[in-house]
Order: sequence, then C-alpha cells, then structure tokens
Amino acid sequence: MFEQKSEPLLTRPQFAWRMVRSIGVASIVLIFSLAIGSAGYHYYCELPWVDALLNASMILTGMGPVEQVKTTSAKLFATAYALYSGVAFLTIMAVLLAPVAHRFMHQFNLEEESDSEK
Repeated sequence: MFEQKSEPLLTRPQFAWRMVRSIGVASIVLIFSLAIGSAGYHYYCELPWVDALLNASMILTGMGPVEQVKTTSAKLFATAYALYSGVAFLTIMAVLLAPVAHRFMHQFNLEEESDSEK
C-alpha cells in the first residue's frame, strides 16, 4: 500500500487520494462504531435514538456518558462498548495519521539518502 524506501515520493494528487481513502476507511469504522453504540444504548438503556447517539458519541471520543445507566444489562453493555470504543478510537486515529507519518518519514529518508550521496 505504501511506497518502498527506494521508490520516489508520491505526487500531491496521489497523496491526496491516499488521504481520501484513509478518511473513507476511518469514516466506515466511525459509522459502524456509532451504529453499534446507538443501537445498544437504545435497546439496553431504553434511550431515544438521538440520546443513544449522543451517549455513543461521547463514549467513543472518551468524554464519558451523558445518561446514567441503571440496569445490569445496560451497565454490562456500557462497559463492553467503552472498552471497544478505546480500541476503535485508536484505530481511527492510526488509519488517519499513517499516511501523513509515512510521507514524512519517506521524505526524510529520501533527503538523508541524497545528503549521503554528496
């Protein structure tokens, strides 16, 4: 997926396309995560859909729940979703930042190789 050390740096349009793909993948993970959270909060906590989405969004971003859960099944769901959300958030950020970090490191390696050739 990424170019090798010996390959030239991607052009800006190619890099922009790579970022669009990364944003697309991150968006899919985000939408999937919010759908699971919203459905769970709606079903287990008996919250209206908008409130369920709010709770799922707040948990996914690490801010914490808005509504307090009362039943045992709701607490178990909230626990599982909170653990899942931590991994999902890190995955989303990694997918978004990987192309930028790779480009920076690739450019640094290309500059280092050109300096060593002189």
